[in-house]
Amino acid sequence: RYVVSRKPPPHLYVHLPSEAEQRRVEGRSRSQGTPAWSRRDEALLGEPDPLTPFFASRRDLPKPFGAAEKVRFPAHRGRARADSAFGLISTFEWTGRRFGLTTELDLIPIDRTSAVVPTAMRGVEVKTEGTPAFVMHHGVRTLKPDASGELKPDGWAAHRSGWVLTGKTAAGGAYVETDAGVWIPASALRVARLGRDFWGHAARGRKWIDISIELQMLVAYEGTRPVFATLVSTGRGELGDPATTSATVQGTFFIREKHVTATMDGDDLSETSVDLRDVPYVQYFHNSYALHGVYWHDAFGKVRSSGCVNLAPPDAAWLFEWTDPAVPEGWHAAFNDNKGGTLVYIHA
Repeated sequence: RYVVSRKPPPHLYVHLPSEAEQRRVEGRSRSQGTPAWSRRDEALLGEPDPLTPFFASRRDLPKPFGAAEKVRFPAHRGRARADSAFGLISTFEWTGRRFGLTTELDLIPIDRTSAVVPTAMRGVEVKTEGTPAFVMHHGVRTLKPDASGELKPDGWAAHRSGWVLTGKTAAGGAYVETDAGVWIPASALRVARLGRDFWGHAARGRKWIDISIELQMLVAYEGTRPVFATLVSTGRGELGDPATTSATVQGTFFIREKHVTATMDGDDLSETSVDLRDVPYVQYFHNSYALHGVYWHDAFGKVRSSGCVNLAPPDAAWLFEWTDPAVPEGWHAAFNDNKGGTLVYIHA
């Protein structure tokens, strides 16, 4: 469960605060928060959890090892930074409000946040020989041949749904066949440009990743065979100079380190974003550039980030499990010195 801060952002309480503490700390924003909390947010977070004796006792929470210590007041650790986002372990009802427990063991008033709507974006596993493609329009009809072989409307292809094309066409190329047996208008599709093996990497059957900035598409390979594809969001600077713009760096790299989650500062949420907690499935490949899941936007297929390669969380999880170095079970991270990490090729 993820939430993104409203303005002003929430305070970081060290224990469940009394009504008096909330009024003293939050002032007028205390009364402004609750009406903003919507039924949509409530439904996204689900029912609150039972209040345990520890939290009911209002004892101060410790900080986990390695967490950044902020200025400390009697009831709180200051206010979250602007445009911050959090992963929640649990939520509780308290003093007529709902509070969330973050992974850094802060308690935040949930009415100072907006619950994140999970993306429907999913990549496609390529299990047959063919070329991955994604539907980029809304209201696209799928077709199937009838007994006479004439293509007839059969259903709908969801926006950004992934398909594998067999290479067969109809009506002069106006329709293309998928491995699911349905046909889709070619004009509605963004089709992968299958990568070239510049390094002899594929010839040895090794894993590698091809990312096209122009297509906003990632294709994962085992040797010369594509095994997975998805839409991504690369840097807002598009094909510009990464030194002077928010473009994603181009070139050939190897995955250097992987983290199940990480806190990322100054990336992706907005031009001024500074504090994104629990970013899922982070894979660094060059300096601070990484492949990682994002929960705070749903713009996959368009440029959006400050330079990293953004993925839908389920797609980021698939790649995280597939790439090297492997993260051992029960561990949070793995590191290598550019030997053995999966190759990442980023280009126009």
